[in-house]
Amino acid sequence: MRQRRNGGGPSSPFAGRRGRPGSRSRSIAKAVGWRIVGTLDTPVLSYLFTGSAVVAGPVASTETLTKTVLYDLQERGWAFVPLGRA
Repeated sequence: MRQRRNGGGPSSPFAGRRGRPGSRSRSIAKAVGWRIVGTLDTPVLSYLFTGSAVVAGPVASTETLTKTVLYDLQERGWAFVPLGRA
């Protein structure tokens, strides 16, 4: 029998997770991890646009905090969307 590509077969990391939104701590860990990666471009772009490291630092700090909170809220919201669930 052939496994579906993203279908949650036995070898899939998503096996047994259908319909479960995941824990709050998992969502927060994912949000923080992504912000570490995703924020690396913010101080660079801020510096390129403004030419000032004094401006780029606070912009990057504020962006990190607000985007982490917004991502967590978005992740929680998707738990209520049935799209793509069996």
